[in-house]
Amino acid sequence: MKLAADGQEHRTIEAMDTIADQLGLSAAEREYLLPSGTQTQLYNRVTWALTYLSKSMLIEKSARGRFKIAPRGEEVLRKNPARIGNTLLLQFDEFRAFKGKKNRTSANVVATGDGEGDKAETLLTPLEQVEGGYNELREALADELLSRVRVMKPKSFEQLVVDVLVAMGYGGSQLDAAQVVGKSGDGGIDGVIKEDRLGLDMVYVQAKRYTADVGPGAIREFVGSLGEHKATKGVFITCGGFTSGAKEAAMKAHHRIVLIDGDQLAQYMIDNGVGVADYKTYTVKKLDSDYFDET
Repeated sequence: MKLAADGQEHRTIEAMDTIADQLGLSAAEREYLLPSGTQTQLYNRVTWALTYLSKSMLIEKSARGRFKIAPRGEEVLRKNPARIGNTLLLQFDEFRAFKGKKNRTSANVVATGDGEGDKAETLLTPLEQVEGGYNELREALADELLSRVRVMKPKSFEQLVVDVLVAMGYGGSQLDAAQVVGKSGDGGIDGVIKEDRLGLDMVYVQAKRYTADVGPGAIREFVGSLGEHKATKGVFITCGGFTSGAKEAAMKAHHRIVLIDGDQLAQYMIDNGVGVADYKTYTVKKLDSDYFDET
């Protein structure tokens, strides 16, 4: 708002740089991405701020990617408010209609009625709130998956590993992977599978249904098994974790070793649809600026 107070038309992209300079943001902070990786947090917050201000009639979007202050915005600035947030904007009918929360508040907007700052008011944009909620649900699901995996019967665990590997594109088909991944009889599995469907390279796999952390000794034994199976790449999967010594042993090995702990296994299950089912799907759409380009 202060940037637009000069009454001139401003480009959104230039405004972002100016605001970042005024806030003293570092290069890393300017490039910090949302969890989805689709856009920077700076871009997301500035564009949402512009949306809220325009819906409240405080600024005008004069052209594509441009804005300037509106008469109501000049009036608000003359009052020199401590901050301009949702609490202040809720006094305007246009903003209440946009939010669809007339005569009520929510966890996202806490009104105090003073028109000034509100410490309880969220500083997150709607997209950040959606992504934050998604990540929270995903973390809870991962915890639940891991607790189930750790009590699976050996045969079920063996099938789980095959399912995850095939879903990730390894082992060829379900039949191929199931045939070559042998049962070790100690609550785990091991075997050599195709790295791709053509079998141009092979990967030795060992999966243990352990809850305790795997130590360096197990990794060294795993490396020895790679030589016996004439494999140069290996994947060690566990339901628990890996000690720092185990990670160091894997890094020092002459073979390419990938360690997958329980937390990562749960993430792979979610990403590849193993042991999970779609519940609800929300599609967040954005404006297609190219559609409105002048020809």
